[in-house]
Amino acid sequence: MLFFLTWPGVGSQLGRFHFKRTGVKVAVFGKRFEASFMPHCIDLFQFLDDNGCHVWIYAPFLDFLEQEMGFLPRVAGCYSDAAGLSGCELLLSIGGDGTILEAVTLVRDSGIPVAGINSGRLGFLADVSGEELIPAMTDILQKNYHIRELNLLQVETSGGDFGELNFALNELSIAKRDNSSMITVHAWLNGEFLSSYWSDGLIIATPTGSTAYSLSVGGPIMHPQAQSFVISPIAPHNLTVRPLVIPDHFEMELKVDARGGKFMASLDSRSRVMDQETIIKVRKAGFSVRMIVRQPNFYCTLRKKLMWGADARN
Repeated sequence: MLFFLTWPGVGSQLGRFHFKRTGVKVAVFGKRFEASFMPHCIDLFQFLDDNGCHVWIYAPFLDFLEQEMGFLPRVAGCYSDAAGLSGCELLLSIGGDGTILEAVTLVRDSGIPVAGINSGRLGFLADVSGEELIPAMTDILQKNYHIRELNLLQVETSGGDFGELNFALNELSIAKRDNSSMITVHAWLNGEFLSSYWSDGLIIATPTGSTAYSLSVGGPIMHPQAQSFVISPIAPHNLTVRPLVIPDHFEMELKVDARGGKFMASLDSRSRVMDQETIIKVRKAGFSVRMIVRQPNFYCTLRKKLMWGADARN
């Protein structure tokens, strides 16, 4: 299919018909964003079209652009699942870090490089801003970028609760549900008992996830190349219980005691209510996500995103 656009200041063009391209096959993934980002979105699709890219767009994102933004981008077709990404050489995620987490559920183990275009504010993964979009896309199409291999964790439960999407780029979180009582999370590492965490929950985070939920409960920041996971309790009853960094080749087993008999388990943004009889096993996933980074210096990212070294008085 071929789509053209209408937007204030942009003329209407052709309609929805297939056309042949000889350039790079690019997948575009996105969710909602503010209207202030719309000019950058128009620039992106115009740039891809000018450079002969064969663009495929996530169907719900196209619906959002058309129905809420009055914008019909010029694309070759739509996709709605992982199979629709077959043959794509690049995926552009428009949104924030949460949008990238959702895009990863489609990319999976395909090896398709992912570039994050930030339509919001803070983003560790979505590091291309609207203002630098065209220079960044020029570099990307010319393959002038670095690839950062991001490790994931994988979960197995006795009930198979997460199905095929049993992996997470950021973290697995265990949390209490529907009452004020703490839960107890019993943890084993490689078959050896570690501890019983009396707390509101427990987070097992990857290096990527160490700057997300885990950071908010006092967990350490880990370098992206660290081959580790961090175990961070949420509001532990014993204040001497602190986050623990473990090698990512360790296997972890969890068993939860909850007063109501149920607890919440979440892989990134995907949550399931589980019975306390459920046994959860956590290990490193057998694949990684290939993230495109234009600035490979992680310390620069920390200074920029977390304002390290900035003087609040100025």
